[in-house]
This record gives sequence, C-alpha cells and structure tokens, in this order.
Amino acid sequence: MNQLIKYVIGIDVSKDKLDACLISVDVQLNYKVKATHKFNNALSGFKELLQWFSKFCKEKVPAQTLMEASGVYHEKLAIWLTEREMEVFVVLPNKARKYMQALGLKTKNDKIDAQGLALMCAQHKFDKWQPVVKFYYELRLLTRHYQSTQELKTSLMNQLHALEYSGYPSKQVSKQLEKTIAFFKKQIKESKQQIAEHINSNDEVKRKVTQICKIKGVDTLTVATILAETNGFELFKNQSQLISYAGYDVIENQSGNHIGKTRISKKGNSRIRRILHMPAFSVVTHKEPIFLNLYERIYSKTKLKMKAYVAVQSKLLVIIYSLWKKDEEYNKDYHPKTTSGNDESRGLFRLSAEINDENLIKKVVLPESSTTRDELQYNESPEVLFRLVQT
Repeated sequence: MNQLIKYVIGIDVSKDKLDACLISVDVQLNYKVKATHKFNNALSGFKELLQWFSKFCKEKVPAQTLMEASGVYHEKLAIWLTEREMEVFVVLPNKARKYMQALGLKTKNDKIDAQGLALMCAQHKFDKWQPVVKFYYELRLLTRHYQSTQELKTSLMNQLHALEYSGYPSKQVSKQLEKTIAFFKKQIKESKQQIAEHINSNDEVKRKVTQICKIKGVDTLTVATILAETNGFELFKNQSQLISYAGYDVIENQSGNHIGKTRISKKGNSRIRRILHMPAFSVVTHKEPIFLNLYERIYSKTKLKMKAYVAVQSKLLVIIYSLWKKDEEYNKDYHPKTTSGNDESRGLFRLSAEINDENLIKKVVLPESSTTRDELQYNESPEVLFRLVQT
C-alpha cells in the first residue's frame, strides 16, 4: 500500500446543508474516496463534520478543505475551521463549474459537486483562505448598506420623475414616493456618519485615510469602500492582482487575421469601479497633474472620453494602494515607486508594447503564474483527469 501524503475534504455549501466528500491522496497521486456525508450548516453540523473527519483519518498527514464561495453561507464554516487550524481554501463557483466541465461530468448534484471539489483540491494549489479582519468586515457592511440605499433612492426618484410626466399623474402616489425618498435621504446621511465614525475608531486607519484624502476629489467614503472591499489591501501581493480584482485588467479579442477591440474585463469587484467613477471626473476637473496628463494623452489618442476616464480610475486605484502601503501623504507632485524602485505607474501590467500610461488601454499579457482572489487559476484541459478509486 502506497504511503498517504494528505487528506482532502470537498464541501458543497448551501443555505441549510453541507455535502462533504473525503478523499485520500498517496505518493503516486492515486485518489480514493473514503466517505461522503451530509451535515447541517450550523455549529452542531461543524462539530459533527470534524468528528466524522477524525473517524476516517487515522494517519497523521496534512488535511485540506476546499469549498465554493456561496454568498455568505460558507463564511461561518470557513472561519470555524480556520480557528481550529484547518487549512481552508475557497474557490469561486465559476471556477469549480469549469473544472467539472473539464472532467466531462454530465450529472450534477450536491454529492457530485462535493466530490469534484475534493478532486480539484487534490490536484491543484490554491492560496490559503484568510478571514476578513473584523474591522474591515464591519466597514464593508456599512459601505454596502450605503450603496444599496443610494440605489433604492435613485430608483424611487426615477419613478417620481416618470410619474410627474405621465399622462395621468397621481398625487397620492407622488406623496408616498416623496416620503420614502426623504426617509432614504435621512438613512444615507446617517450611513455616511457611521462610516466616518468607524474609520475614526482606528487611529492608524484614520491617519492613512486622511493622507489619501489629500487627493482633490477623493473623500472618506471612496477610500472606505475600497478598503472594505479589499480587506485593507491584504488580499493582494502586487498591483496586478489588485487591478484584476477590480476588473480593470485589459483583455484583447484576436484570432488569426481578426483583431477585435480591447476592453477592460469587468470580471471583478464592481463596487470598486462604481465608487471610483465620480472621483475620476473630480481629479481631472480639479486638474490634478498626474491624472489630468493621463486623461489628456489618452483622449488625444483615442478621442474617447470614457476610455480616458477608465484609465484615470485605474491609476487612481493604484495610487491609493501605494499611499496606503507606504503610509505616505499625497501631494500633487507624487510619483509612486514600487519597492523595487520601478515606476509604479508603469508596473500595472506586462504589456506587449513599450509600457506607458497610454498603453493602459492596449494589449495586456498577464503573467501565467499570477493568481488573485478574483481569478484563481487551474488547468482546465482534459489532461487533469486522474484515476479515482471508489471504495
């Protein structure tokens, strides 16, 4: 019998249930299904899961757990296992789905999904999952509540506007809409105050945010949202991962003689892009040299204002990231450098052409080895198929 090198648990998470599959991996990379079981997605189920694992795993070898990111339903389990020093990985559902497709599976159910996740974890390497710091988790709840309330208010204002210009306006409905809009305006004002108070409760965060807000057009809400969505930038090892996470990475559409348009992927955190939309206009309006020069160069070349503003958003995000990491105050002559001494504004992507600010909207070739929380890599080819020994 070959020596075991590790145990792997794949967990398919739903609102009420956890479907778990335990497999063992030996030195020859043979995989054996040891057991499958269902548990409640609650503290009692977490304890049963650990007891079940201990029952089948007698050898003292590493144990890893992989689960899908399922909204908020996976968070309590992931935190609970991490606190007990289990090695936990979390993968995006679309990555798991593509992996299942590569295996050629035609049937889909929770048990098969759990088994597929276990196999995926046994075959590939992932970045270890780390829970969001409580301070940033609470900040994220506040900033997301603020954004959702803003969206509701905007929707109601659009309804009121349409009603005023309709064929037969209703005073009763208009009055109700006006009352609801006034309520949401009050909620928005209170939310902004709560966000500011939360930032001020941490001296280090307060100092860094104040330094970043020296950029004209960038306020506390902007920085708070970015920090909340990135766990204080702890999710990233470099700027390329941050750009990809925010969906500002540029993709091309080329095959043979066909050369399509390049565009940003938008496969990332849309909340970051949304909160940077107005600040990008503001920094250009206030004629901040770094951003104004970038905007003018790209606009003169493309004649597309929004493409230039998107490049400004991307650069603004990187400068905020740099100021935060270096604990520096922004000034109009600020020119960020990486730790290696390279020009940070040139280090966002590996480009096929000479790297400069204009090329932020051109062809991008990301390093094959790079991974982010937004785009975890794995091999999708049929060659990932491996022997599975059922018991």
